Amino acid sequence: MGCSIARRLSARRLNALHSFALRGISLACLAGLCLVTALAQIPRPEFPQPQWERSEWMTLNGAWQFRFDTEDEGIRAGWFREAQNWPQSITVPFAWETKLSGVGVTEFRERAWYQRRFEISSAWLQKRVLLRFGAVDYRAHVWVNGTLAGFHEGGQVPFSLDVTKLLRQGANLVTVRVEDPPQDRAIPRGKQYWEPQSRGIFYTRTSGIWQPVWLESVGQSYLDSARFDFNHEGRASFDIRIGEPAGELEAEAVVLWEGKPVARSRATAVGEKAIVSLAVENPRVWSLTSPNLYDVEFTLFRDGQPIDKVKSYAGFRTVEIRNGEFLLNNRRVYLKFVLDQGYWPESTVTPPSDQAMIRDIELSQQMGFNGARKHQKVEDPRYLYWADKMGFLVSGEMANTFPIRYDERSIRLFTREWMEAVERDINHPSLVMWVPLNESWGVPDVSDARQRDYIRSLYYLTKSLDGTRPVIGNDGWEQVDTTDLMSLHDYARDGELLTRKYRSLSNVPGTVIPSNGRPALAPQVVYNGTPYFLSEFGGIATILEGQQTADNAWGYAGVEKTQESAMARLRSLYEALSDLPQFIGICYTQITDVEQEINGLYTADRKPKFPPEEVKKLNDMLR
Repeated sequence: MGCSIARRLSARRLNALHSFALRGISLACLAGLCLVTALAQIPRPEFPQPQWERSEWMTLNGAWQFRFDTEDEGIRAGWFREAQNWPQSITVPFAWETKLSGVGVTEFRERAWYQRRFEISSAWLQKRVLLRFGAVDYRAHVWVNGTLAGFHEGGQVPFSLDVTKLLRQGANLVTVRVEDPPQDRAIPRGKQYWEPQSRGIFYTRTSGIWQPVWLESVGQSYLDSARFDFNHEGRASFDIRIGEPAGELEAEAVVLWEGKPVARSRATAVGEKAIVSLAVENPRVWSLTSPNLYDVEFTLFRDGQPIDKVKSYAGFRTVEIRNGEFLLNNRRVYLKFVLDQGYWPESTVTPPSDQAMIRDIELSQQMGFNGARKHQKVEDPRYLYWADKMGFLVSGEMANTFPIRYDERSIRLFTREWMEAVERDINHPSLVMWVPLNESWGVPDVSDARQRDYIRSLYYLTKSLDGTRPVIGNDGWEQVDTTDLMSLHDYARDGELLTRKYRSLSNVPGTVIPSNGRPALAPQVVYNGTPYFLSEFGGIATILEGQQTADNAWGYAGVEKTQESAMARLRSLYEALSDLPQFIGICYTQITDVEQEINGLYTADRKPKFPPEEVKKLNDMLR
């Protein structure tokens, strides 16, 4: 059946099939399957990193051989040396705890192995080949054709391996050994629970490969990455890093609008770096109502000849806190955020598809929110891509350690990964603030001066990496004096309580700030006068008729028996906030139910608990 369909394809369609084959998708006729079937077998087939996209690449998503290594015998037995015949398989890029992985094992498993074959053409062997992983939780050893290609530690961030010398024409074999110690509490794991069953605010663990895997064909010297610096006046610079520099190299950046170049500049590389600066006249700025994005094309030249090329995009915009206001392109914006765990029932923290990410942004916007606080995870780059395209603000947050005593190992693991997370996401115009720590996770005793200094150091570290965005050092409570927003968490049951607590709140430095179970300020810290941001509130739990919930389902301040009573509480909170001008923004907890936590505006499968237009009316009250 598949071949008869393929035979009727035009030459143009057949060329498209060959293009898919280069990306790791078999030709329909050769596989005996139609193109639709072939594509359906590849989850998340889009290019994983839209801000650094190459034309020659190959997805390694899909079926891999898989087995757990309970006795830690794989290395001794040499499982990496040759192709194995394991009876089990797993679908990458989904963690082995998930339904979409095809494994669905949620019990503690510390080690597992992945293996798959892939084909390499002779043309690719004339260049350099990079093997890229979006994220593997937590440690990964990678072999190609039986030889160790590299090791990476850190479950939230990407890594890349140059595997050129390990490849051969035709069939190749990649093997990955993963370690994810479930009860090592020094590991930054965010909401992943260290006990067997989910409870409270903690959810099913994420282990193994949980973001896409792919290969890229690049130049012998190649464009490795770039740091963008755009502002709303049209000035732009690109700090370009070059991999394996050799010879006289030049880097060029071309900015395009609707396919037409509007600015072009070239610079000579010095070692591993080239800095290209240019300006665009009368730029179309990126904003919530007009999320204008310019295409950017980077080319690396040696002796005047192009040897590597990357496509990207960028937005002209400026973010700052000034005179007690949050400004986007010098215009005041009231932050109307919704807390988003980035969690799906069938795939936990891995977005199941592009459409799923688009839908979550659309659902948030339909309710009148203009941004999301991506909570306790480093979100998939394609979510940020869609936020860029759809005009939706995002706060960048790191998965924290909790509970954990403050020690040198946890500091080392956290700071290294946080720096990599900032580097990965720094060019997205939708990302408007950084939040390294939440609610003193990883700093459980802020009466210790060292722990207060650690919070300060994370603020300054983040500022040194990116001076263009506000930073909240310790979101929610026990804040120190180095923060750009005084963020508060308060799950007051109704508006009367909120009004009573915050109506006399002042922006004068030294003001006493009400506590919410934990003090707003750490010991020996004086309020620094920065604007107030209610970065968690609400958490109103209710259950739709027919909705299945866990036995340990819960919500803040109890579970409302009807949607009417839940809506009444929600309305009272918003009415109070509309009369509290001290806050420059809010973040409602949360967009969806997550496992036993049922305080979502939507159920876990995205059914609305309240009419979206009614929630939008409430958000429209806040200006």
